[in-house]
Amino acid sequence: MNKLFIFCLILMITAASCHKKTIPESAASYNKSETGEASYYADKFVGRSTASGETYQHTKFTAAHRTLPFGTIVKVTNLNNGKTVTVRINDRGPFARGRIIDLSKAAAKQIDMVNAGVAKVRIEYKR
Repeated sequence: MNKLFIFCLILMITAASCHKKTIPESAASYNKSETGEASYYADKFVGRSTASGETYQHTKFTAAHRTLPFGTIVKVTNLNNGKTVTVRINDRGPFARGRIIDLSKAAAKQIDMVNAGVAKVRIEYKR
């Protein structure tokens, strides 16, 4: 019986350590926010290195922010239509005045801002 208990304990510890972390879905998990304009990366940046060293891919849900640490998960809400997307910060920017975040093309499509090019957004994140 003692061996069975130890086996079950090892199995539970192994299962717990394999649990994947997920991107937070609830706005309640965010405690900081900013409002401003978002833009998105032009196609010419596909394949180039980001400030974090990753290669930019327009199909990934990533973004650039001036100061948030790389890896920060950010919820972006298009204030014109209420659509949201969750992205991971992996680059620096934007450097245009009034803009607070540059989104990948996939993220921009998710919040329906590709045609406009720029949208007023609220970003929320944990700090």
